[in-house]
Amino acid sequence: MKGSTHRRCYCRDPKTGKPLGKNCPKLSSRKHGSYSIRQELPPREDGTRRSFSRAGYESLKAAQADLDHVRALLGLADADDVESLAQIAELLEKVADEKAPLPDIEATRRRLSHGLDLTSRLTVGEWLDIWLAGKKGRQSAISRDESNIRVHLKPRIGHYRLDRLRVTHLSEMFEAIAEANVEIAEGNAARSKAFEDLAQIPWKGRDHRARRKVMKAAIEEMEPYRRIVGPATRQRVRSTLRASLNAAIAQQLITFNPAAHVELEAGKRPKALVWTDERILHWKRTGEKPSPVMVWTPEHTGLFLDHVAEDRLYALFHLIAFRGLRRGEACGQKWTDTNLDAGLITVAKQLVVDGWEVYEDDPKTDAGARTIALDSDTVQALKRHRAQQDKDRKEWESAWVETGRVFTKENGEMLHPANVTRRFVELYEEIGLPPVRLHDLRHGAATLAHAAGADLKDIQEMLGHSSITITADTYTSLLPEADLAIAEAAARLVPRARVASKNDAPEAQGEAEAAEASVPDGADPSGEISGPGTPSAHAPLTQTAPDETSEAE
Repeated sequence: MKGSTHRRCYCRDPKTGKPLGKNCPKLSSRKHGSYSIRQELPPREDGTRRSFSRAGYESLKAAQADLDHVRALLGLADADDVESLAQIAELLEKVADEKAPLPDIEATRRRLSHGLDLTSRLTVGEWLDIWLAGKKGRQSAISRDESNIRVHLKPRIGHYRLDRLRVTHLSEMFEAIAEANVEIAEGNAARSKAFEDLAQIPWKGRDHRARRKVMKAAIEEMEPYRRIVGPATRQRVRSTLRASLNAAIAQQLITFNPAAHVELEAGKRPKALVWTDERILHWKRTGEKPSPVMVWTPEHTGLFLDHVAEDRLYALFHLIAFRGLRRGEACGQKWTDTNLDAGLITVAKQLVVDGWEVYEDDPKTDAGARTIALDSDTVQALKRHRAQQDKDRKEWESAWVETGRVFTKENGEMLHPANVTRRFVELYEEIGLPPVRLHDLRHGAATLAHAAGADLKDIQEMLGHSSITITADTYTSLLPEADLAIAEAAARLVPRARVASKNDAPEAQGEAEAAEASVPDGADPSGEISGPGTPSAHAPLTQTAPDETSEAE
């Protein structure tokens, strides 16, 4: 195909006003005018001719370099490859119309070899919308991806062209998110301080009311409370982007996934801690929880269960506290999957909250579909619950809603998991127990099973984890009394030649007598840590005191 370079100027005939073109007498000077190129392109489908033209080159060398570039692009396709030649011609036409830089030869070669659209200008935001619309799977996962795209990805990188997204763009995005955390923390602190100041202003008095009005107006203008985007959330945002870009590679829209190469701080799972006396004292003084995940001691759990023994949801809380079901699994449990005679329940369904809507779904993982053995007390609690439900069914008669679920509202309708959580918080706050999440009862069940002698594999199967690492790293905490027993057993394994002297004996004996005398009536003089309030009827069921043989082992 023909192509050429030529020099031209924009001088016009002073009489006619027409361009002089090649007839300009000044063209004899190399400094006058500029160089242009023209390259014929493959004809359109209807047979009409088309060409690539560009002007404004200061030198013949620069013009010739671009002409060679255009010819190299045309040479990427074989002479008999009509489709590829047409794609390259459309690309060059678009570049000429937009006066855009010539596309990179190697990048065009890769896109051509992968069958990608050479003229595509798809943005990251447009692709994320396309990918999300076609995504299939669990609704909770889709909702999480939608939130990540709406809140983080589209506002920050949605304007980039999909094929030009780079690792540096993503690094800058996550750095900006981390920097925004500082502003969020400052805004939250300012709003909290404003509410504290407002609470100090008396209600009565004209001046006080005016001050309160001004303070409320200032609070209205402040940013609302926002959540800090921690390392774990940033990892989930990257996971969403990485999955979408992998799909773009599969669609042959891009050839490289920058999300797979951006470095982020690891999102560590918080370690569950037990509410010891020292931690409770610190919480009461400062209002700070030592960890996002806190576990009640057996005494705390017993006090709570005693307090809620007459509540409609007692059996649900009992089941989660001892057998570690997830909230959605407990709310979604059906009588057809519950065999109280055999003392077994099969976790087959769960209730999932999407926004405020509730729907039934399969367990969170394949390992989540499991059969769990029930202790006799849990079986009795469920039998009493079933008897009460049968009584409710008769009272409601035709108005009863038959869902077949173990735990329901008074009229048989399914429970909303969020309302179960709200009720749980109300109940433990009534007796002043330290705060835990409902999900933390699941951690507590793992800790109790661990203290009772269950190995990690047994606990993994009880909780329905797909990996034993999650069970070991996150869900099991060592109770103080069990830790003390282990420490004493370890100390007794070491033989010692030196024994206490006779002079030491009276002093040691006196200290022991004084310690025993200081123990309150009814308390255990062995040194066991007791919880708040009076001993619970549930406490013996949730503690194990290792005997001498087990301690030696």
